[in-house]
Amino acid sequence: MRNLKMSIQYDGSKYKGWQKQKSDALTIQDKIESVLSKMTGEDIQVIGCGRTDAGVHAENYVANFHTDCQFKIETMMDYLYQFLPEDIVVKSMKDTSERFHARYNVKSKTYVYRINNNKFRNVFNRKYVYHTDEKLDLNEMRNATEVLIGTHDFQSFTSLKPNTKSTVRTINHIKITEDNGIIEIEVNGNGFLLNMVRIITGTLLEVGKGELKPKDVERILGEKKRSEAGPIAQAKGLTLKDVQY
Repeated sequence: MRNLKMSIQYDGSKYKGWQKQKSDALTIQDKIESVLSKMTGEDIQVIGCGRTDAGVHAENYVANFHTDCQFKIETMMDYLYQFLPEDIVVKSMKDTSERFHARYNVKSKTYVYRINNNKFRNVFNRKYVYHTDEKLDLNEMRNATEVLIGTHDFQSFTSLKPNTKSTVRTINHIKITEDNGIIEIEVNGNGFLLNMVRIITGTLLEVGKGELKPKDVERILGEKKRSEAGPIAQAKGLTLKDVQY
């Protein structure tokens, strides 16, 4: 039995996220499992590094699967490239330790949220970048991120119902950069709750627009109430950049 590790790039625009669902919803996992099962003649179960929301993209999503198939890696990669839709690409694949588990072995993940802060939207990146022409104060946004760094209860920054599971997570860094009006908010943490990065982004956007102050973010964190934080940012601006093991 082989354990194969994959790095996957996908455009999540038309998908209901990574994880397959009981309904007939279109998901990334469904598409990949279907192609792998046809290729191997086995019922392949793909283990992903975590869920991504509907409409969210990935540059380096990590997954693994077990198989008795003895095809060469190059043969498998060519098959996947031929039969997966154009918006999903398996960028790399390798044999890995039997003990490797794409989800349980994750040490941290890095997400990037992209914002076009120019006057007009760009027709070529509009599916991957959130556009607002309201000028954002990046220094205030950076000040607001400081209280979020470290280990905290992020109940205010998730759509999870209270008391369903632990909402304590660790954020290692939040970096905000800008180039030609394109703002990137990079968030790295040991794990993320449902909608967490998008709600953090929505709250930072409120700060950037002057509707909240950095000190308000500290209060919101302490309140542990979703209703206190900002709106959830659009899914299309969010990309899973990398996964660290």
